[in-house]
Order: sequence, then C-alpha cells, then structure tokens
Amino acid sequence: MAVLAMVAGCGLPRSGPTKREIFAGSVQKKGDAFVVTVNDHVTRATSLVPALGFSSEFKNAGALGSDIIRPGDTLGISVWENVDNGILTTGGVPAGLQNVQVDSNGMIFIPYAGRIRAAGNSPEALRRIITEKLDAQTPDPQVLVTRLAGDGATVSVVGGVGAQGVFPIERPTRTLSAMLAKAGGVVIEPEVAQITVIRGSRRGTIWFQDLFTHPELDIALRAGDRILVQEDTRAFTALGATGAQSRIPFRTQTLSALEAIAQVGGLRSNVADPTGVFVFRNEPENIARTVLGRDDIQGPQRIAYVLDLTEPTGMFLARDFVIRDGDTVYVTEAPFVQWNKTISALTGSLSSANALGTAADNLVGN
Repeated sequence: MAVLAMVAGCGLPRSGPTKREIFAGSVQKKGDAFVVTVNDHVTRATSLVPALGFSSEFKNAGALGSDIIRPGDTLGISVWENVDNGILTTGGVPAGLQNVQVDSNGMIFIPYAGRIRAAGNSPEALRRIITEKLDAQTPDPQVLVTRLAGDGATVSVVGGVGAQGVFPIERPTRTLSAMLAKAGGVVIEPEVAQITVIRGSRRGTIWFQDLFTHPELDIALRAGDRILVQEDTRAFTALGATGAQSRIPFRTQTLSALEAIAQVGGLRSNVADPTGVFVFRNEPENIARTVLGRDDIQGPQRIAYVLDLTEPTGMFLARDFVIRDGDTVYVTEAPFVQWNKTISALTGSLSSANALGTAADNLVGN
C-alpha cells in the first residue's frame, strides 16, 4: 500500500482534475468558485439566452416611397415650349436635361429657373415647381421629371451572401428580406446565420430564420444602411473524458448540455465518470444571485455546475440545462481509472526492475 501511495503521488497522466478536487476548490471549502448541483431551479434560472432583435426605431420606420427625391439622386428632366424657338427648345424639339445631380444640400440647377430644392419632393411636385419657375420666361411650358432609381438611396450588403455589393433601394427592394434576395441570398447555414443592420451609430442583429417567422423583423431600409451577414461566432470548449477535446462552434440557436456532449462524441465509456459532468462559467451577478439564493453577491461569479447523469432525472436535467457562449464542458475520469493507472505504473516499474536485476545477474555470471 505504501508503494501504491508513492506511485500515485508521482503525478500520473490524466485529463484534468478529479471530481473530488473540483469540490475541494469550491467557495464552500475556501476556494474561489461555487460548485452547484443542477436541478430544476438551476435550469430555469440559467436558461436566459441573450435575445437578438431590432429596436423600435428600426421596426417603426416606414417603407421609403420610391418617388421621393433625395440628395445624391440623378434626375432626368425634359422641357417642351409652346413656341418654335423657345429659350430652351428649337423647332419644337424638347430640351432634355439628363443626369441632373441633386447636390448634398438637396438642390438642382435648371437654366432660366435657377436653383431649386429637389430633395423631399416627388417628381410630380418638382415638375410643378419647375413649370412655375419657367412660366415667367416662356408661355405654357410642359415639364417631365423622372427619377433615375436608386442613385442616392443605396445600401451595402457584405458577408455570407451570393453577391456582395452596393444596391439601390427600389420599389421591389425596400425591405431587408427583399434586399438579401437581391444580393443573391444567404449562402451560409440558415440555422446559424445572423443578419446585422447598421444605421448610423445604431445597429441591430437578428437570426436569419426569425426574419421569416416574425414579419415585424423584415424592416424597411434606409439610404446608407449597411447589412452584414455572418455565421454565429458562439462556441464552447469540451475537455476531459469526452469523445473530442476542442473548441466547438454552435450549430443551432440554442444548445443543451446533452446536445453539447453528443456533439463531441459523447462520454468515453471506458474512462468517463457520468456523475461528474461539469459546466464552468462566469455567471452574471443577477443570475448568480438567483442560482445561489443570496443577495450579498457582488459582480460576476465563477460557478461550476455539476450534472449527475446516473440520477433518474439526470438526462432530463442535462437536456434542459442551456449551454452559453464561452462555456467549458468538462467530464471527469472515473475513480477506478486512476487506480488502474497506478497499478499499471507499479507493475510496469516492477517489471523493469526485474529485467534490470536479471541483466545484472547475467553480467555477474559472465
């Protein structure tokens, strides 16, 4: 037994701390982390997942009218005069003023009419304004104003779409879903695709799938909007006696402890301790207070949640316990594993000693 204790204390290889060692490091035993057994109360208290969505400012913005002129738009203006040789026309041929740019102040210049405010008017309203201005210069002028679509009202779409670029806001593409379709659609896995809309200093992010299950999220676009399509960046780390030890990205919007274990190949049946499945997390103050039932908690707390899959309700609790971004899922080794390692190390050492002794005897005999 003394030899066994000596061998066990020599630092045998293992995947991490034992269940006993984790409990020994708890706050209850003067450590720096709370160890909490998962039950129904804990699963409810920790089930909060940061919600994605748009603010009311995004959702309440009405669709842009396609006929409203904005700074940066390019207009086409044609003028007919009721005389053979007018101030702008000759021989009855209309005067065409193409590619008239609306400047940053919303103004345009028309010969004999001067500078006119175009931004904020519809083409029809601007037609009447130009007609009134020219009427003092030529009898009964006829004016046609057309807006060359989208030159001023554009959005940029980047990330996981079929065709990144700058696109005009036109009648068919006034909303987020329509603009994504215009950009070739989302080309990453729909379940983990996130859509971010940046409007000035404000931004909002939603799940791509929610765009179609919640119609209110299909917001109207505004000139200058930036749309970013990217894959969910959340991940958890799996360590210990699991089928794989690595950083694992989320593949669904929500992930339970049971799904996380399955995602890494399950427990290694020959070494894992199903009573020692831990989830390590820095828990926010409000959740830590609820979980621990204490009002004196200040700031984020280190909490090690422990699941016992051998209990009658263990699988149900693991199914209901939500994994969050940055979590570490750690499965301890069964106690007999260290015992086997100790025996193997001892018998290996004795075999080596016997071999050395035999070799020494042979040398002496020679």
